[in-house]
Amino acid sequence: MLHQAVILVGGRGTRLGPLTDDTPKPLLPVSERPFLGYLVDELARQGFDDILLLAGYRGDRMDSFCAEMRRPGLRLRCVTEPEPAGTGGALRLAADLLETQFLLLNGDTLFDINLNDLASPPLPADGSVLARMALRRVPDTARYGAIILENGRVTAIHEKGRTGEGPINGGIYLLDRRAVGRLPPSPCSIETGLFPLLAAAGAVEGRVYDRFFLDIGVPDDFALAQSVIPASRRRRAAFFDRDGVLNEDIGFAHRPDQIAWMPGAREAVKRLNDAGFLVFVVTNQGGVARGLYSEEHVRTLHRWMQEELRTVGAHVDAFYHCPHHPDHGEPPYRTDCRCRKPEPGMLLQAMAEWPVEPQGSFLVGDRETDVQAAQRAGIEGTLYRGGDLDALVAGILARSGAGLGARSGTGAEVEAVR
Repeated sequence: MLHQAVILVGGRGTRLGPLTDDTPKPLLPVSERPFLGYLVDELARQGFDDILLLAGYRGDRMDSFCAEMRRPGLRLRCVTEPEPAGTGGALRLAADLLETQFLLLNGDTLFDINLNDLASPPLPADGSVLARMALRRVPDTARYGAIILENGRVTAIHEKGRTGEGPINGGIYLLDRRAVGRLPPSPCSIETGLFPLLAAAGAVEGRVYDRFFLDIGVPDDFALAQSVIPASRRRRAAFFDRDGVLNEDIGFAHRPDQIAWMPGAREAVKRLNDAGFLVFVVTNQGGVARGLYSEEHVRTLHRWMQEELRTVGAHVDAFYHCPHHPDHGEPPYRTDCRCRKPEPGMLLQAMAEWPVEPQGSFLVGDRETDVQAAQRAGIEGTLYRGGDLDALVAGILARSGAGLGARSGTGAEVEAVR
């Protein structure tokens, strides 16, 4: 699965005046932290943990940023162009570091989309499509430039000044490494030098997303970013029990070959990702206390489930498991703990570690103990009795005003308890 993301951070940002005299635009502070930090966090949250920064102006500041942001599980590197070469030249300079396919992002825009959806499915191996663009429909394209989209293909890209409603470039792309070979000589721009050529050849797909979008490149929007970006990080969350909800409950499953997804389970997770929810799994794993398998078995299985989800454009933000049991095993696993459902410990831990908005958050489980844990954590609990899990989740979202609507004819049974 795709894990690499490349961020273009070389621009100075002259429209912001003296703000960028000594600071690259992506490192300008938004609510006391670099704007770029929000982009890196969002990429890592969605599973893109190999991040390459293409720097230019004040590249030394980018090196310092990388040093400060590095953490376990995140690979963060910086390549600085020796002289200005444009966004295309910067990409060419890093060609040897690029994976076969990778995400490419502008370092001065925030587009709150499900990145795994943009990356799924991969671009065709035959090279017939070399790029996929994330697009945002706006009332007037004059400031941004207009994209002409026909049957999912970008057929033309117009410069700024063309007025009227339509899709614009959202600044996030899935790119095939072979596209680098189509770049014109440096210095060159990806937006004006590469994408129009690819579009003319029919090699660019486009997907329109109706999600929050902000470009910090002008003073008014940079000022707006100070409040709206920190606020946008707080999200409603969906919590899922695992066995009997996401996968069939065969009793103490702990290997990939024992996992059969419940109907609509992966689609339900993706629906929530698309709607901007955080998604967590909270699962009692008393088999650890019983000595049937280890916590590492649980973690390995969850990593496998995550990769399976990403193949359909979905992801889970975090898996939480309780390895304890009050009546089986030996200490430290034999204990009355605060994490085993119906206790709310796993949910409360997620709420402490992530920016969860409890209002509108919910849990889906197949046992009364799941619902009780939700109630004790202060969120809605929904009892799942089988059927299409995606339809159940669509119904929950529709009632809350956050959903995309359920698919018809699915027959899922739902009981909501507050």
